[in-house]
Amino acid sequence: MNFVSGIILPMDLLDRLLKHDAWTTRQLLQLCIPLRNDQLDQVFDLGHRTLRATLTHLIYNMEAWSSLMESVDIVTSDDCSIAGLINRLDDASARLSTTARSVSDRDGWDDTWMDHLENPPKRRTFGGSIAHVITHSMHHRAQVLYMLRMLGVDNRPEGDVLSWEDAYSPPA
Repeated sequence: MNFVSGIILPMDLLDRLLKHDAWTTRQLLQLCIPLRNDQLDQVFDLGHRTLRATLTHLIYNMEAWSSLMESVDIVTSDDCSIAGLINRLDDASARLSTTARSVSDRDGWDDTWMDHLENPPKRRTFGGSIAHVITHSMHHRAQVLYMLRMLGVDNRPEGDVLSWEDAYSPPA
């Protein structure tokens, strides 16, 4: 449910997936705030090898795929501090949501766009691409959760949609 001026608005599956994706990634970034640089850059044998690199990759993927689907230059930042990644997440999740909502509103899930980063360029569907970005994030968040556990970080979220919904919805 969306809450606007005390009015409860319905939320569809796309809204739930996008809001859960951004919220859960933000929860993990917030857990990283007190970590030292050596912890953020500690090498693990999975993902993109470090917390910072894995989180940066996750957010860059949101930035890049949104830009590609919009047929604009990839808009990103090189700020990989935790504060910078939180800002980038806010921008990237808003863009991804705008892009996905536009696709949904026009029922363009099966419409295609050209992925010019592939060699040779490859035609992709908007629906498959949006699903890819969301599941890609989940995959890397699981790796981040493992890295945080190995660093001894407590109070890690489960990261599931129902946990997000419980935190997002006010008590009845």
